[in-house]
Amino acid sequence: MARIGGTTVQDHVALAEIELCGELIIAASAAEDRLSLESIDEVLRVAEEQDPA
Repeated sequence: MARIGGTTVQDHVALAEIELCGELIIAASAAEDRLSLESIDEVLRVAEEQDPA
């Protein structure tokens, strides 16, 4: 977080990306083999972001 004029500024997009990277690292370390593309999409919640229409 950067301080500008005594006010804390948060980059919410960067924080979300860091969280997703952490979740991906945890999933990869727990897997016995390489993660499939479907597993990666599940960890990154890709399907939740797609519009069904």
